[in-house]
Amino acid sequence: MEIVTKIAPIALALIMLGLGLGLTTQDFIRVLKQPRDFLIGFVSQLIILPIVAFILIKLLGTSPEIALGVMIIAAAPGGITSNVLTKFAKGDVALSVSLTAVISIISIITVPLIVFTSADLLGISFADQNINITGTALKMALVVAVPVVLGMIIRKFADNFISSKTSIIDKITGILFLIVFIAIWVEEKDNIFNYLAQAGLVVLVLNISMMIIAYYLAKTFASGIQQIKCVSLECGLQNGTLAVFVATEISNEIVYMIPTAAYALIMYITGFIFIYFLRKKV
Repeated sequence: MEIVTKIAPIALALIMLGLGLGLTTQDFIRVLKQPRDFLIGFVSQLIILPIVAFILIKLLGTSPEIALGVMIIAAAPGGITSNVLTKFAKGDVALSVSLTAVISIISIITVPLIVFTSADLLGISFADQNINITGTALKMALVVAVPVVLGMIIRKFADNFISSKTSIIDKITGILFLIVFIAIWVEEKDNIFNYLAQAGLVVLVLNISMMIIAYYLAKTFASGIQQIKCVSLECGLQNGTLAVFVATEISNEIVYMIPTAAYALIMYITGFIFIYFLRKKV
């Protein structure tokens, strides 16, 4: 996993820089102006998603290593992909951006907390590897929070230029995302199908279940159709590159990354199917 270990932090930092370039202070102020819709998305992704993931790995009897990989992707925030597909679905893009921005920033605390708590519950220890929650949080801050803030600062001083290049930035981040996952497939081509067979069912059920749960939760409490679309997709499209980074930080074993690789493949297919459903039913 030498290539993935080296490129994942760089790719993630550049992706988060791209996220920051697309943000303004209004994206954070909007949270205060639309607290109900934001809280529905926030609770769905940050609390309900990891709980549903843990219930599923227990019900399906998933092996501890694959199970922890599932918890890593479940703990990850939504990525820029969720913003793009929300726009495609004619959902509330502003809300999607706000959810992605806020949850990405606080993920430096929530992701290590969820992952290490899950590891304890699954009987997995990293004590002998000198890996701990504080060290992981600090490393995440360097490749997540710092690039986002830097991107926002650049946007503030070059707003017109950056605004005109948003589509290019989105394409670049998409390419970086693909590079990371192609590297996983290339380096572990002999073992990956075996792992995918183990992880495929649980991540498929998690992805579909969570979008359905978020859909009905938003349908009950959200303010409108656009917000329903946003919350549903935000809970089904995770930041896979961040999940890969976390997996490489806690272990050199490919097994922890496999659920993320499987989820990344599945979420695009289910995402577009769900968009079709949303356009027909909502």
